[in-house]
Amino acid sequence: MSLEELAFLVLAAIAVGTALAALLVRELVHTILWISVFFVALSGIYFLLQADFLGILQLGVYAGAVTILLLFGVMVTRKRIFSREAATGIGPFPLALALVSIVILSGVAAGLPTQPRTVHAYSPAALSEQLFTTDGGWLVLLGLTMLSALAGAIYLVREGRE
Repeated sequence: MSLEELAFLVLAAIAVGTALAALLVRELVHTILWISVFFVALSGIYFLLQADFLGILQLGVYAGAVTILLLFGVMVTRKRIFSREAATGIGPFPLALALVSIVILSGVAAGLPTQPRTVHAYSPAALSEQLFTTDGGWLVLLGLTMLSALAGAIYLVREGRE
């Protein structure tokens, strides 16, 4: 077993484990944190597959922006996000339904014919040059906007504001 295969197995186990933890944990904020760890593990898998651009997008958009957006939404809609009143989690019936769906989809996927596909190369240098020279200012502005939205959410839900 090569080092890349071992890294893939570790990252895949982390991804599956954190996805299950996000479903089963009772606290909503903890669910969002498990989802963010899942996004980071998925980004690592993209890097192992030599899809560097997808790995960077996964880190920036999902592990960064989507996590902040979810936390922002929770903080605006729930007054006490770390209390038991914000508890979530799934019951045994939806979990059993998800497991049956996974078994059925795995059986269907195993029966599909595997045809080799041609992979078209793209130039990451040209893509990153356009992204960070032409559109770099917009990306920084977007990041600052999201940071200010998070700061506003923290201000809105802080204790003693009434």
